[in-house]
Amino acid sequence: MKKIFYTLTACFLLGFNSFAQENQDTYQPRTTTFFSDVQFGGGLGLAFGSGFTNIAVSPMALKPITEQFSAGLGLQFNYMKSKGFYESTSYGANILGIYSPAEMIQLSAELEQLRVNNIWVDNQISSYHKENFWNTALFLGAGYTSGNVTIGVRYNVLYKEGDLVYNQAWMPFIRVFF
Repeated sequence: MKKIFYTLTACFLLGFNSFAQENQDTYQPRTTTFFSDVQFGGGLGLAFGSGFTNIAVSPMALKPITEQFSAGLGLQFNYMKSKGFYESTSYGANILGIYSPAEMIQLSAELEQLRVNNIWVDNQISSYHKENFWNTALFLGAGYTSGNVTIGVRYNVLYKEGDLVYNQAWMPFIRVFF
């Protein structure tokens, strides 16, 4: 009877010990969520002058896909008015892809779709002209990155002379993501 008691006790203690070892080495599920590494940023612009107003808001969210590639979405709103001459409201969305071949170099591609509402007024001859349209832009860019800030230049490959949204194909940019 003593042999059975000692045998069962030894088996129990060895089994308990092996379970304790197993519990310490078990897989711990990932506690991060999809949004845990999403970066937020964008732009804010305000300009006021004698009879001139420009307000621009463009929030963005960027998700790292790999160590070198990130993708994101953004919204845009822009209001511009030159009193007695011109008023423009544009709003839309964009998709951004960023590739960083080196720590300080950033290459980007950005597809932008805007709804544009322009109004021209000529008070001298009481003329009024309104134009509403969709504008698509595809920007390819390169920039220098330091910390959360990237400074660079981008080129609109879909730019056409006389474009009523952008006055030239080349455009400098500053991106900030947190």
